[in-house]
Amino acid sequence: MSESPDGPAFTYSEIGATRGELPPGYQHLRVRRPIASGEAEFRRLGAALLRYRMQRGLRLLQEAGTPVAEPGTTVTLRLGIGRFGLRARCRVVYVLDEPDRIGFAYGTLPGHPVSGEELFAVEYDRDTDVVYGVVTAFSRPARRSMRRGGPLSVPAQRAAAAAYLAVLRRTPRER
Repeated sequence: MSESPDGPAFTYSEIGATRGELPPGYQHLRVRRPIASGEAEFRRLGAALLRYRMQRGLRLLQEAGTPVAEPGTTVTLRLGIGRFGLRARCRVVYVLDEPDRIGFAYGTLPGHPVSGEELFAVEYDRDTDVVYGVVTAFSRPARRSMRRGGPLSVPAQRAAAAAYLAVLRRTPRER
């Protein structure tokens, strides 16, 4: 685990690894899909993403320490349904604010059912004018109950990434 001055330790040591090569020993997820076109849409969807639009749209966000993602912010998600749901806490590791990439990554904190990191981003391909939604993650079960579902977790993670990107693609325009 890696200690942080901003709260409890992360449940993994490869902090920030979603920026590049994903570490061995974890399940890896990389999903990149076209979701819009044009630089204005890239900026609009990037701003929405940083305001946790994907998590809010799926009704997963229970609370966030800041209205816009910033390093050190604790994010609490509600995973599951009803009494079978659980609170899963993460902390924002880094924020991307680049000419062609906007997004953030958060890492898991104690109590989360998995251990790892997830990046949510939008990328703008200026040559094709296409905006892509991106979800990149590495994770492994943190609880014995999650280890039993091993092979099922990969399809579930892919389905969750597709749902995140669908929510972002349908983000309404502000009036």
